[in-house]
Amino acid sequence: MSNPLTGRPIESARRALAAELRSAGLDEAELDARILTGAALDLDLTGLIAQAARPLTEAEAARLAGYVRRRIAGEPVARILGMREFWGLPFRLSEATLVPRPDTETVVERALEMFRERDVSHPPRIADIGTGSGAILLALLHEIPDAFGVGTDLSFTALHTARGNAAALGLAGRAAFVACSYAAALRGPFDLIVSNPPYIPAGEIPKLSIEVREHDPHLALDGGNDGYDAYRALIPQAAGLLAPGGALIVETGQGQAGNIETLMAAAALSIDRSPKPDLAGIPRAVSARKMPP
Repeated sequence: MSNPLTGRPIESARRALAAELRSAGLDEAELDARILTGAALDLDLTGLIAQAARPLTEAEAARLAGYVRRRIAGEPVARILGMREFWGLPFRLSEATLVPRPDTETVVERALEMFRERDVSHPPRIADIGTGSGAILLALLHEIPDAFGVGTDLSFTALHTARGNAAALGLAGRAAFVACSYAAALRGPFDLIVSNPPYIPAGEIPKLSIEVREHDPHLALDGGNDGYDAYRALIPQAAGLLAPGGALIVETGQGQAGNIETLMAAAALSIDRSPKPDLAGIPRAVSARKMPP
């Protein structure tokens, strides 16, 4: 059967696809249609406008129709494209990595705040526990030009993805990646330790949106029965690896910040500020320092 998009002007096709996505109940139908049309045709927004009247080729129409079918089935746009922007930087994704979310930029913001308050006379050292695509670590290396960073992950696929992102961003010479459980293979001292660990209680995962539960890796979601398994493991490890005055910053789920601060205090870390909220006002980045003896 012929594809009805073949030969249709680009702008007309984009509008039709937006209507189709809207009918499927997708909240950002217009944005998704524009992004997917641009990706299928390898055109940016300016190109889409300039070529609005050009008819779609058969190959373009087939590619675009495939993208739209996947989106209606619940696959996130970032998964379809295989990349996502984070901190203004492009990151390739794989099946073993989370899609970096704007909420996680709160961790980068808090880490930079705490780092810049401290006078470090040596090249700073950063660790990212459970690095995934490398988004947090590489964003920090981008902002702190003389720093060196290490990312850990249990998944070799995720580490391969993170190495590729480091190379693409010109940061491979200042980043290393290690396969281990949390920080088990690391040696300190580190000036910053950051992490976006799995924190969804196992019983809550089936209730997540299809975009998350069917497309994000469960290893990066499942925080155990109560959602705190990763924090119980990584916080004591991080406390032993921090330099005096160094900071630990972790992402947290809604309602978890107070319990994570308790775990940090139990590891002899000092809570010197409130959790940093994300754009929705949810406490998202929980932090503590290792005080000098």
